[in-house]
Amino acid sequence: MEKFTVLRGKAVPMMRANINTDDIIAAQAMMGKVERIGDRLFTGARYDSDGNERPEFILNQDRYRGSRILVAGANFGCGSSREAAVWALTGYGIRCVIAPSYGEIFHDNSYQNGLLPIILDEATVARIAAAIEGADEPVVTVDLERGEIRLPENGLVRFSIPEERRAALLAGMDELDILLTRGEALNSFQIRDRSERPWIWGA
Repeated sequence: MEKFTVLRGKAVPMMRANINTDDIIAAQAMMGKVERIGDRLFTGARYDSDGNERPEFILNQDRYRGSRILVAGANFGCGSSREAAVWALTGYGIRCVIAPSYGEIFHDNSYQNGLLPIILDEATVARIAAAIEGADEPVVTVDLERGEIRLPENGLVRFSIPEERRAALLAGMDELDILLTRGEALNSFQIRDRSERPWIWGA
């Protein structure tokens, strides 16, 4: 998994609440062989029935095309548990979402796939979105090492995430990677447990 340290890029404000996983990637967009899943991000809103881009959709506008950071309303990623919603975002190039709250499973899936889900109160998220919309260039820096979001026109917002999540993102490690670093402790536990509870191990 790619390390997340400092991310600088375009940020796109999509302030509607309850953007669900089907909005992010529709079920039909996952059918068949999917090689460039980022092309299928927001399929229903981004393309018409013939597969042509809808010019009114925000990610199809030059100002926001290729955004790396998404600013959203509350309960982002609600709905089904499809992990492909996170894959579609990262496949497009989005590595960070800033919102007041998330669907619980989407939130956990984000960390497992190198997507940073920042939680801030609604007023602060609205202020970030307004700064992006009002800037000449909608460029934002998310600094995980410092816990800072640097806005256009020199605005600054601080954030925090659980330390174990932060350390894993900085190192580019998912839960399996972390587990593998604890091999010695796991082996010691198994040896002790086999001795204390042999019936569990089929002995």
